[in-house]
Amino acid sequence: MTRHDTLDAHLAGLAAALLPYRREAERLAVWGDELAWTLARGGRILVAGNGGSAAEAQHLTAELVGKLRDDREPLSAIALHAETSALTAIGNDYGYEEVFARQVRAHGRRDDILLLMSSSGSSRNLLTAARAGRQTGLRCWAFTGPAPNPLADLCDDVLAVPSPDSQVVQELHLVSTHLLCEFVDQALPLVRQLRTVPVPPVRTDPAAPVQVGSPAPETVGHRTNGHPHNGNPHNGHPHNGRGFTGTGWAAS
Repeated sequence: MTRHDTLDAHLAGLAAALLPYRREAERLAVWGDELAWTLARGGRILVAGNGGSAAEAQHLTAELVGKLRDDREPLSAIALHAETSALTAIGNDYGYEEVFARQVRAHGRRDDILLLMSSSGSSRNLLTAARAGRQTGLRCWAFTGPAPNPLADLCDDVLAVPSPDSQVVQELHLVSTHLLCEFVDQALPLVRQLRTVPVPPVRTDPAAPVQVGSPAPETVGHRTNGHPHNGNPHNGHPHNGRGFTGTGWAAS
């Protein structure tokens, strides 16, 4: 195979994945809205992966703590594989399968988001982390290769790149990372606005006048835990819908 053949073969694989990937990537707009609300309320996103996926996970957290394009406040994002002392200590004392799960239990809080990246969707340390996330009350998302796969089955929602080539999968995961950050930045102004919009209080007496001007409660635009899950078509969870419609959160 010549060098041109190698180049053409790689680009052909990437091109073949683009149209089906576009359909998968539409969920990123909704993820961006949900992530913006989580981070603006003081929550955080934990991210992990192995090898090339670890590098992409760290790329995502750098964009959120730093910035993508325009200046904004720093957002709380932690790449679990980047804490090398904790990683090696946990691996040495508890085994490599626990290197992410133990950090999830340490850093994760209910309604935080855990994003796990894997081209295969079968890495055991990520599967253990997903179980720990669910037990801790985090919402679990995944970037994977073709579904179904074990990681997709464990997570609340998944962006599964439909390509058999792990290189193409990782390349489109990087595109997904940039798109997710774009959608977060687009949603943040509206999220800040909704946090300060006055809403009428609940009336116990139907005849009593409504007093407008009360500060917006933390539950504007959300249900019980603040973020109804989309659900994962691969793990059997139905799509429940969200409080976000079109380009703005709908108060409920």
